[in-house]
Amino acid sequence: MTVPVSDDKPAAASPSVSRKGILGWMFFDWAAQPFHTLVITFVFAPYFAAQVAPDATLGQAMWGFAAGLGGLFIAVLSPILGAISDATGPRKPWIFGFSVLAVLGVFALWFVPPDASQSTIVLGLAAFVVALIGFEFAAVFNNAMMPGLVDRDKLGGLSGNAWALGYAGGLICLIAMLLLMVADPVTGKTLIGLTPIFGLDATQLEGDRASGPLTAIWYVIFVIPLFLFTPDAPRRERIAGAVRDGLADLWRTVRNISKEKSLFSFLVSSMIYRDALNGLYTFGGIYAVGVIGWTTLQLGVFGILASVTGIGGSILSGWADTRIGTKTVVIVNILVLIAASALVISITDTQILFMPVAEGSSAPDIAFYLAGALIGAAGGGLQASSRPLLVDQTTPDRIGEAFGLYALSGRATAFLAPWSIGVVTVAFDSQRIGITPILVLFVLGMLLLIPVRSRT
Repeated sequence: MTVPVSDDKPAAASPSVSRKGILGWMFFDWAAQPFHTLVITFVFAPYFAAQVAPDATLGQAMWGFAAGLGGLFIAVLSPILGAISDATGPRKPWIFGFSVLAVLGVFALWFVPPDASQSTIVLGLAAFVVALIGFEFAAVFNNAMMPGLVDRDKLGGLSGNAWALGYAGGLICLIAMLLLMVADPVTGKTLIGLTPIFGLDATQLEGDRASGPLTAIWYVIFVIPLFLFTPDAPRRERIAGAVRDGLADLWRTVRNISKEKSLFSFLVSSMIYRDALNGLYTFGGIYAVGVIGWTTLQLGVFGILASVTGIGGSILSGWADTRIGTKTVVIVNILVLIAASALVISITDTQILFMPVAEGSSAPDIAFYLAGALIGAAGGGLQASSRPLLVDQTTPDRIGEAFGLYALSGRATAFLAPWSIGVVTVAFDSQRIGITPILVLFVLGMLLLIPVRSRT
């Protein structure tokens, strides 16, 4: 894989894609994001741990092991399949195949009731693994289509707007579920006091379980524009030869990747800063509950606020891409995340910036909401800007392989932030000190960006 030597050389020939084709590609993020928002983060995963598994601790462990198993499959196969798709050309057949897996897997979560039998729990976890693999692989091939849609100077805006659209889709689904579907099993009412729609039984937590079918139906409807309107790459060779050639190209890339200084540095850097960001997303809420004493309602408001600012941050980062450069945008977002992480660590129920506040003051809550807003904005911007920066490290004929390696690097050290936080928390017996590894990982990821080249 060769890094282009001229900064003014376009990453691909100037594309001529209709507005409908570009919007069709963007709608993939809108279609897929509810899986991450509803199933992985806010609704089904907490439901599984608290209501399905024998106890919450075991449920969290089961869910973690299932996610790890899915991540292992993704890490191993994504660069291989990406290389093969580069050799064959078209991406849509891959997206369609993995979309089928994603939809079947996530829809099946409806059939996982509270206090399920052991066999049902295993089947539910298997369905989640299938859905995770389907959605993640579909995203790899969707990302690989991006450089063929617009000129390089528009990639940042395209990626940022698409990421913002995804945040909006997830946010709309989350609000709809909280207001209309998810109900208290005791009162039978939703967050705003309504009876759940569609006759969902609150005692069987059908509102929580409906996150699976809702995600599936939403995805099926909104991924259609991609298949109808977005042009695909032309076919290059037959599958039989493509497998051989794709694997040979991948082996050459892996063998020589350390010689490609910019690409190698970016993959390692993004591996570390994405792990830090995931750690911040995962443990920020735990910190708020354990140290500040937040309720579930406050966490919900926090999540909605972070999603809203994530939309703004993604759009702003896309706008800044051609004005200050993609690499600079990534670094600025990391700096904001470092500041937000430091702010989080400085807050307790009696302190802000390590300074005491009056007992009963709402200032710590306000400060934590501010930190959440910064995390949402910079996190969305960082993820949106990372896609065009990866495009700068490769050539158009290797873009699927590159995004496969990007997926691999994102999974290879997914344990790093959780393990380091766990070790430091136990060593110092402090939640506050325990999340400081996130700061270290962000700083390390930023420093590793120094050798990375960017076209803009």
